[in-house]
Amino acid sequence: MRFSHSEALRTKTLDVLTTLEQSDDPTAHRDALAKLVVELNDVGMKFYFMEPLKLAKPGFLVEQSANLGMAGAIQVIGSVVRKIIGRMEAPQLLSVCASIRQLMR
Repeated sequence: MRFSHSEALRTKTLDVLTTLEQSDDPTAHRDALAKLVVELNDVGMKFYFMEPLKLAKPGFLVEQSANLGMAGAIQVIGSVVRKIIGRMEAPQLLSVCASIRQLMR
């Protein structure tokens, strides 16, 4: 499954991946990769969950509850992603980049 993301986010994704992959020290780009993964996760959650929910028109209260719950979940996931990627070494970071590239095909 894939999701559509903006051309700007696609360009940003490719820039971060290329920078990390071509770096002599990929670990210097952990933060940029973590921020990118968090952003992609946010866009994906909205695409797969929030947009279909809005199309179903469940009502204002349900939508607001879902927005609040999703915001909390995204915050927690983001924190975990930043910690995990922040501890990765070069081979692991390159593996994450390869996985993201695979998903972009």
